[in-house]
Amino acid sequence: MRIKNHPILGERQEAKEIEIIFDGKKVKAFEGEMIASALVAAGVKTFRYTTRNNEPRGIFCAIGRCTDCVMEVDGVPNVRTCVTPVKSGMVINTQKGIGQWKGKTS
Repeated sequence: MRIKNHPILGERQEAKEIEIIFDGKKVKAFEGEMIASALVAAGVKTFRYTTRNNEPRGIFCAIGRCTDCVMEVDGVPNVRTCVTPVKSGMVINTQKGIGQWKGKTS
């Protein structure tokens, strides 16, 4: 579900529909929206699990100040999804604990 007419921001502007991959599944997103917005619109509530107690976390502040929305994005852990825009084909995974770096190594 997405807000179509916001009382302050006005009507949602049309944007190109793209696909991202979340935990191995294709998810619809729109260019310019944040990863967290696309995932919430797709019904995702859990973005990561805590290190100590394996507790689920999702959106909290939604302005990039906390770390509740961090996820592994294109192999990079701890990406704040509330302030990171989607890109077509982006691979996003639920983060477990502090995450694991899956980028290139030298």
